[in-house]
Amino acid sequence: MSNKSSSSQKHVAVLAFPFASHAGVLLGLLSRLAKAAPNVTFSFFSTAKSNASLFSSSSNIDDDNIKAYDVPDGVPDGYVFAGRPLEDIDLFLKVAPENFRRAVEAAERDTGRRVSCVIADAFLWFSCEIAEANGVSWVPVWTSEPRSLSIHFYTELIRQTLGTGNGIAGREDELVKFIPGFSEVRLGDLPSGVVCGDLESPVSVMLYKMGQILPRANALPINSFEELDPPVIEDLKSKFKNVLNVGPFNLTSPPPLANISDVHGCIPWLDKQKLGSVVYIGFGTVATPPAHELKALAEALEASNTPFLWSLKDNFKSNLPDGFLERTNVIGKIVPWAPQAQVLAHHSIGAFVNHSGWSSVLESISAGVPIICRPFLGDQQLNSWMVEKIWKIGVRIEGGSFTKDATTLALELVLSNEKGKKLKEQILTYKELALKAVGPNGSSTKNFEILVEMIAK
Repeated sequence: MSNKSSSSQKHVAVLAFPFASHAGVLLGLLSRLAKAAPNVTFSFFSTAKSNASLFSSSSNIDDDNIKAYDVPDGVPDGYVFAGRPLEDIDLFLKVAPENFRRAVEAAERDTGRRVSCVIADAFLWFSCEIAEANGVSWVPVWTSEPRSLSIHFYTELIRQTLGTGNGIAGREDELVKFIPGFSEVRLGDLPSGVVCGDLESPVSVMLYKMGQILPRANALPINSFEELDPPVIEDLKSKFKNVLNVGPFNLTSPPPLANISDVHGCIPWLDKQKLGSVVYIGFGTVATPPAHELKALAEALEASNTPFLWSLKDNFKSNLPDGFLERTNVIGKIVPWAPQAQVLAHHSIGAFVNHSGWSSVLESISAGVPIICRPFLGDQQLNSWMVEKIWKIGVRIEGGSFTKDATTLALELVLSNEKGKKLKEQILTYKELALKAVGPNGSSTKNFEILVEMIAK
């Protein structure tokens, strides 16, 4: 790593995508970088709302060389939201390039240091232009699975080969076998906005532009590890400079608020349960199943007498069957928030029901807990395909949504069936690979050292 004299004037601008868990994941990586390069100044740019949450008194970010700067969220004064999907993201992206550019200039005046490198959430494709205008390196960070990154890079190839829109209808179960690095993938599991869904939505357009501009990156850190998906990583390395798997971030650089105490008593409750008997249910901050699916999930838990710990906000409890809470208060516990990493590491957890968000998949792998997938949006369908068909570390709910019968079947497969034992063995194998990757001589550790050298040299 560079010494003080060579890095004392370095000033790295870090641009966050302030929606879902993106900013927190990026800030976790940044905190690790800040500790490894203490003489580099890091300016972190996100919206005021995002920064207020990330840098709250309960967060674990305490690095003296990180300073947060607020970027306008793009919502005009007095604006009344119409309720359109992704409306807040659309407003943000329309003015984000100029807002980030101005914020970087303000940080340069504030610190007295010109920016020496631009790190950004890869979603923010225009950060490449900010870096190039300043004559510095551009380091977009991909916080999700390498395969979804590959899909966005090959979007034009995929569209030309398969078609889009109505031409895809009825072909969802068709297997796609021409994408480099992929053996095959179900057409319906490609991320939304690639060939189906709203191809002109702000997120779809953002990801398309990102895929086109990424080859200009000086380095491409990814929230994964080399050994998880070698064919795709090998292909990406042939297309981009410095593809650096530096994850899983949940092991190497947990996001802020990851260490909040167990205020709802999840761990003491789990201590009283049998080994591998409990299903943990959590759907992250963005996606919650619709009311009828919540009811079906609850009915399956009760009918199968499956012990459960469920992270569910209080306002969703009204969707549960009448009397469910009272009838299951011995075998189940519902809390508005759970310390997920601690919960998954507990010996009583036998399965994790989730939305197949990438952070949740990595946490499952890191804990060695098989997954029951119910994907909703974005790359969650693709992650589910990988979980069930490629890595064989979990199952997807039959039919794609919670029904009483499909959920009961999935619970039986993972917790009681012979298949569940194989899933457990397989995910423990990947757990060992992940732990080795982040170890002293692991691939992710060595890649991180390369990244530090790049930004601090």
